Order: sequence, then structure tokens, then C-alpha cells
Amino acid sequence: MAAADGMKIFTSKCAMCHGKDGAGSAMAPTLKGNEFVKGDAQAIKNTLTNGRAGTEKKYAKFSIAMPKFQFSAEELDALVAALKGL
Repeated sequence: MAAADGMKIFTSKCAMCHGKDGAGSAMAPTLKGNEFVKGDAQAIKNTLTNGRAGTEKKYAKFSIAMPKFQFSAEELDALVAALKGL
């Protein structure tokens, strides 16, 4: 799966909260230039798969929790590549 497909996933699953260009919104933090996104790909995949709610929620100022997603390994790779390219 190409990085372009990762952007399609981002647009359909992530942009509604993180903004169409990953710059964040009132619902979720910026991903563009975010230190977490610059970091370990496996940690990003874990967050996408497991979400962040309750004690795992990182940003208290946002009222919603990060949902869990079910992506194939190929989709996760493509989405992580797209996130790192923001």
C-alpha cells in the first residue's frame, strides 16, 4: 500500500478530529510536527490500534478520547508513513 493510500485513510479516519492537514482542531491535537509522530513507528501503531482513553489519555484539554481502530498491518504501515510525512 502506498503513502497516498495512507493519506486516504488519514482523510477518512483521522482528519475529522486532527484537521485535514494534521494541524489539529478543537477536538484533537496537531499531528504535523508532533514529537510523538516523529518518534517510534510501533508506538504510533499501538496508539492507533489501542486508542487512548481513561488513564492512557494524553491530552486532558480535549474532551474526546482517541478511539481504537482496526487496520491491517499494511494499512497501519501506510498510515504511519502518511503521518510522518505531514
